[in-house]
Amino acid sequence: LARHLQKEAQSQHNNSEFTEDQKKTIAKIATCLELRSAALQSTQSQDEFKLEDLKKLEPILKNILTYNKEFPFDVQPVPLRKILAPGEEEHLEFEEEDEEGGAGAGSPDSFPARVPGTLLPRLPSEPGMTLLTINIEKIGLKDAGQCIDPYITVSVKDLNGIDLTPVQDTPVALRKEDTYVHFNVDIEIQKHVEKLTKGAAIFFEFKHYKPKKRFTSTKCFAFMEMDEIKPGAIVIELYKKPTDFKRKKLQLLTKKPLYLHLHQTLHKE
Repeated sequence: LARHLQKEAQSQHNNSEFTEDQKKTIAKIATCLELRSAALQSTQSQDEFKLEDLKKLEPILKNILTYNKEFPFDVQPVPLRKILAPGEEEHLEFEEEDEEGGAGAGSPDSFPARVPGTLLPRLPSEPGMTLLTINIEKIGLKDAGQCIDPYITVSVKDLNGIDLTPVQDTPVALRKEDTYVHFNVDIEIQKHVEKLTKGAAIFFEFKHYKPKKRFTSTKCFAFMEMDEIKPGAIVIELYKKPTDFKRKKLQLLTKKPLYLHLHQTLHKE
């Protein structure tokens, strides 16, 4: 809903039925929805945006065309930056040639969309079944220091590019130094290894914010196939976007030896 409201708030003058003031109010409601979403995902209880707060926005939204009172919360409209579901940035109408859309964008309806920094907890263990934790240590990029708000989207796809588990986004990277962006974050794969279909792969899409275009873009991707699931460190190659979930037309990002550094831990009952 935040995304839809924001789109409306950012729509150009002539093709919107809202005034500029109404758009500002809509953008502030989008901010509140984001705050509520962040509160729901946070384990800290201080300063959170409560359900009662959210309910105060309902009459404003219902009467947006006539609402002229002061906004009940001191919030800024969401900045002009797109809030995107995983994979959605591959389909933006205004993307330029070099940002072309994703080959096989998976199945957007199979799992709910999540916003960046949405890691899921480890599944309950089952006798005889193996769970996989992947620590994303760092990624090597020649222009690592110039990436704004970089994060990685992790998904598990079958051979047809269909999601086998919910998509997860890491929080924004910890730090950037030299030619590395450091994450050091654990991803809990949301399916027992034994239940993953033959030919499945785990994808890692490196994304960063582009101020000129005001949206988040995929820079490159990497993937790990089932025979690479084993305990310990692993480095995997980086490929040019758009993300090819079907693994048909892969092109290395560069001739330079740049890799995604991971560490795998297997948990078996």
